[in-house]
Amino acid sequence: MTQCGFFFDQSRCYGCQACATACKDWNDLEPGPAKWMTVYEWETGTFPELRLHALAFSCAHCANPSCMAACEQGAIFKEDKYGAVLVDSDKCVGCRKCKAACPYDAPKFADDEPGTKMSKCTMCIDRLEMGEKPQCALACPMRALDFGPIDELRETYGDVATLDGMPDAGDICPSMTYKPMEVKTNLIPFDVAKVLELNAQREGLPNLYDDIEEVTDIPDGLMFKNGLHMNGATAMEIMRATINDLG
Repeated sequence: MTQCGFFFDQSRCYGCQACATACKDWNDLEPGPAKWMTVYEWETGTFPELRLHALAFSCAHCANPSCMAACEQGAIFKEDKYGAVLVDSDKCVGCRKCKAACPYDAPKFADDEPGTKMSKCTMCIDRLEMGEKPQCALACPMRALDFGPIDELRETYGDVATLDGMPDAGDICPSMTYKPMEVKTNLIPFDVAKVLELNAQREGLPNLYDDIEEVTDIPDGLMFKNGLHMNGATAMEIMRATINDLG
């Protein structure tokens, strides 16, 4: 078996959702939380030193999938030709034990109703059989995604196995490799304190804030997207973590 997988370049992705839209279109998925390709966005830092982050993630098609081990119905299996982790919907009973077991929340559900069957990224195995790459990788305008045998991807791009904020993979051996965001540098140096002071002022109106700490010391819980949240407990949490309400 050739184990195929994905490469993701975080330094190129700006969260345009082209990959997620292409995935939904190719696989005829309805709008909503069943996002086989999921684009997460989150922020770090505070104004004016904010940093936006994005992660496009479908499924790691692990060598030792925790979802498969957790499924008591035998509905999840690993096919031999490409190493794709697939689901037999006829056997799935919607118990969601696969979702609880996967650190990346790759098993997807169209709603929160008990018994809703799981669906997930298929690695576009139908396209692979036609000699084509997965639709998500072809749709990215910034070429932030690539696909192929995971050994070849690691030889080409390196073997970075995770990104900051991602859950611990344990021993499931995800078929992924990454390029993290570049370290942020200010091309034009500026006085942060002066920026904050000037930003507060509004001619003829009360100041936006009187204390700089009001915008630099953000209480925990005020911002939902202050980190990478891959394990949404509900459909609404998934939608909030992935920036859009429909895709």
